[in-house]
Amino acid sequence: MPIVYDKLLKMMDERGVTSYTIKKDKIIGQATLKKIKEGGDIDTRTIAKLCKLLDCQPGDILEYVDEK
Repeated sequence: MPIVYDKLLKMMDERGVTSYTIKKDKIIGQATLKKIKEGGDIDTRTIAKLCKLLDCQPGDILEYVDEK
């Protein structure tokens, strides 16, 4: 998958946002969090929710990497 979420996972770790926090506050579903960790596709609503939670822009949490 050419979109990677390493920046998101790093930012969550730095800010103390855990999978428990995301589940407890109902930010995104567990299946979506699993997709992020495994590099799957997520939709723009999910990106918007994560940006709101982390007070950032989409480019701060995801990156396009060419699959050559």
